[in-house]
Amino acid sequence: MGFLEMTMKQDAVTYVAGHAGLIGSAVVRRLEREGYRTLITKRRNELDLQNAAAVDEFFEEVRPEYVILAAGRVGGIMENQSFPADFMDENVAIQLNVLKAARKTGVRRMILFGSSCMYPRECPQPMAEAALLSGKPEPTSLPYAVSKLLGTYMCLAYNKQDREARFIPVIPNSAYGPYDNFDPKSAHVLSALLARFHEAKVTGAQSICLWGTGSPRREFIHADDIAGACVHLLLEEDLTVEFPINIGIGEDVSIKELAELIAGVVGYRGELNWDSTKPDGAPRKLLDSARIRSLGWKPRIGLREGLTETYRWYVNHLKTAPVPMQVGGDNRTGAQVSCA
Repeated sequence: MGFLEMTMKQDAVTYVAGHAGLIGSAVVRRLEREGYRTLITKRRNELDLQNAAAVDEFFEEVRPEYVILAAGRVGGIMENQSFPADFMDENVAIQLNVLKAARKTGVRRMILFGSSCMYPRECPQPMAEAALLSGKPEPTSLPYAVSKLLGTYMCLAYNKQDREARFIPVIPNSAYGPYDNFDPKSAHVLSALLARFHEAKVTGAQSICLWGTGSPRREFIHADDIAGACVHLLLEEDLTVEFPINIGIGEDVSIKELAELIAGVVGYRGELNWDSTKPDGAPRKLLDSARIRSLGWKPRIGLREGLTETYRWYVNHLKTAPVPMQVGGDNRTGAQVSCA
């Protein structure tokens, strides 16, 4: 019997929450490719994770051995600023309900996703896990950061009190790939830029206006690499979880460099303008992923390769590209695509 079968049997009941989203769908694809046969998924109309009674009933009935919690409310700066209470309410409820039910029913291992925005705004780079709570997070993403900090430290508290390492909080850096949110009004920067550049190319816009200065640096990791890291952790026999575990590729780019790279992948030839009156967010977010690399995992998908594959998926799966929010200027006639 191989190592994979010894530690996580092929018929192990595995629940992937948020299976239709960016990371959840990647986890499902990875587990299926590895030959796991008993994957449980539920859409929101089948199981509302904010409903504690429904979550308890589901866990008591299904008794999953492994859980990957990829469900939750996510979004960029605009979403965080517009709906701070909703971000905290929904994410806190989902995390607590699933964590409590998983602990009660004796799951073998559970992965919960934190976020790099949990780190202090001013933080030594690359950011090591021990730097959490050493300073204040970036204010523009504070609601999401606080909610994910709660879930992360609940995992660590359960492990400490129960003297086990069943709950594994991970911190992937900015994720992208198929099944991402490409709505420019609510998406994260990479997918929002991809959608807006595609729209600008289709409409013949001569220029596009982007938020901020373009100087902040970000690390982007493909969802398939995150899924590979998660499966790797589920299979790791001698895992210690005193801190959450960073998942990154070890390289970052400026937002300006990212925009230029996406423009090239999409084939947009217009002018890029930057609105420096809009917020930049944290100046840099590069993760120190030495711990997970020491366990034998490493990323496989480079940024240009991942962007090309993601754009191909986007074009093939969306009949009409999302239209960026109009704030003056008609991008259907080739005028400036307005900032959003």
